[in-house]
Amino acid sequence: MSEAPGAPLGPSGAAPNELRALGITFRLDLDKTYLATQFESFRQLVKIPFESAADKVHLPGVPELVRALRRCATETGLEPRVFFLSASPPQLGRVIREKLADDGIEIDGIVFKDQLRDLVRGRWRNMREQVGYKLTELLESRLHGAVDRHEILFGDDWESDPIVYSLYADILTGAIREEALTEILATLGVARRSRRRILAAAGQLRCEASGVVERIFIRLERRTPPASFYGFGPRLVATSNYLQTAAVLHETKRIDLAGVVAVATALKEDPRVQAENLRDTLDELVLRGQLRLATRNRVLKRLEREGLAHRAPHEKGLFAWFKALRERWRRFRPIESFSVDYAALLRREAE
Repeated sequence: MSEAPGAPLGPSGAAPNELRALGITFRLDLDKTYLATQFESFRQLVKIPFESAADKVHLPGVPELVRALRRCATETGLEPRVFFLSASPPQLGRVIREKLADDGIEIDGIVFKDQLRDLVRGRWRNMREQVGYKLTELLESRLHGAVDRHEILFGDDWESDPIVYSLYADILTGAIREEALTEILATLGVARRSRRRILAAAGQLRCEASGVVERIFIRLERRTPPASFYGFGPRLVATSNYLQTAAVLHETKRIDLAGVVAVATALKEDPRVQAENLRDTLDELVLRGQLRLATRNRVLKRLEREGLAHRAPHEKGLFAWFKALRERWRRFRPIESFSVDYAALLRREAE
């Protein structure tokens, strides 16, 4: 669909916001990406509005990761901003902000979904529909706020983050034309009002020559097989825990080894996580071709020094195997040259 004919998206008369060339934005979904929110049952869903900040539990390693991202960005001369996007109602705003403050997370903005407004206005579909809500908020946030040259997005596999984030990233580079985007949104069941807002915002955004969104990280809350996301290309990285996320961010020079160690330490505090688990989680990324062998070795060496991981007895025997995998990495196409086939993804989803 991204190759379908039609008018290109881009500025339509409105003056684009000034580009912050030395700015970087980190956008995170809240529930199941930052917070371990449980809403699978009706009882769990009803409890959410009555929870205090102390009742909110973050996922292991994520506060350490966010703090490291902000610190390292500042140390490298970038101006970081952290935004949260939540499908929770705005009535939870005070509690959520308290929780983030308790975790030492400095935020620049947070958006909540006004479920009560949709209920009062009889917009029943909007209460459950997430693609239109999230994509609208992402585009309008960039349209009306400061525009950073770099963005990194964090979500999960519970709802629609992979396709929402990918569409957002491709809209920013002009990879999707208006007719194709209209068709995609209709296929995804996005309400007409949301479609109009998305197309209006997309039409006014300045398209960048190269990718603004560096990486999309999807936490596998549902334990979806990582292969399910290959159609989204190398820009999207599916991770089982935040050490995997930290390792990839270290490879792209967004956090340092101290940040990786902080995340690993938080994971290791879980009694279910052993030293070999941390090593295995790095090996898994290498096997999938999403982490270079040299990065894995560098991270593992530092974790060993900190007493957080150790090498396997058969480590040397595996070296030749990993070396072969490194060649596989070299054959991967760069992120910029990969085009997401949304038509194929949606057909597969419908099967």
